[in-house]
Amino acid sequence: MVLETEHPLADLQNSADPRGIDITKVGIRKLRYPIALATRDNGPQETVASVNMYVSLDRNFKGTHMSRFVEVLNEHRRALDIHDLRRLLTHVKDSLNAADAYIELSFPFFVDRAAPATGQQGLVVYDCRVCADMDMVGRVHTRFGVTVPVTTLCPCSKEISARGAHNQRSMVSVQWRCRESIWLEDMIELVEGQGSAPIFSLLKRPDEKWVTERAYDNPKFVEDVVRDITAALRADQRITWFRVESENEESIHTHNAYALIEEDKG
Repeated sequence: MVLETEHPLADLQNSADPRGIDITKVGIRKLRYPIALATRDNGPQETVASVNMYVSLDRNFKGTHMSRFVEVLNEHRRALDIHDLRRLLTHVKDSLNAADAYIELSFPFFVDRAAPATGQQGLVVYDCRVCADMDMVGRVHTRFGVTVPVTTLCPCSKEISARGAHNQRSMVSVQWRCRESIWLEDMIELVEGQGSAPIFSLLKRPDEKWVTERAYDNPKFVEDVVRDITAALRADQRITWFRVESENEESIHTHNAYALIEEDKG
């Protein structure tokens, strides 16, 4: 239904601005929005993303039209491919007459994980994100990210203690750019393989025994985790840039332990 008015409504955003200052990014943030993700093994997965969308704004215009971001997102809702956001970004640029367009998606991603000894199934959630931008000549740059919880067991504690060793949950975050698509599940499995032991949502006693012994046999400093992941990412020819962070939520210290490696592979 279109409302009729006696006089056209003023479009202040499209009016001239006298200050002569370009704006790098202007848009909307924290829009909660349902999306369907392609998965490696189980078909589409429905989840809810927090969406940020921006454009650059030329100095000659007072403002941008915020409602158009949602209009464009609505039109692409059924065909939103996180590995190829070119069509959506092109539509954003055209709709808002902008030189640059940006989209950022943050969302929970669920993986069905079998317990290591009993095979009991349980869902593990991972925080994921995708950031893509299109510049004035149509080049698209996309960055992916996952945060993976793992168990780490301290090598020093194991070395010096007569009984046991302290362990903790480590939050490992990996961001990457790539020339070919990489499944989120593949990156999650890569990261989980570099901790002392993976984390599960459902464990029976035989599974707890397996996890405990696996961690004890595979001690890792926070430095070990980021170095081992870096070695794997260096060997992957699809990846052009990456950033690896690991933070231990220490169980016997009042502080956390942290390490980071960032590399541009050109």
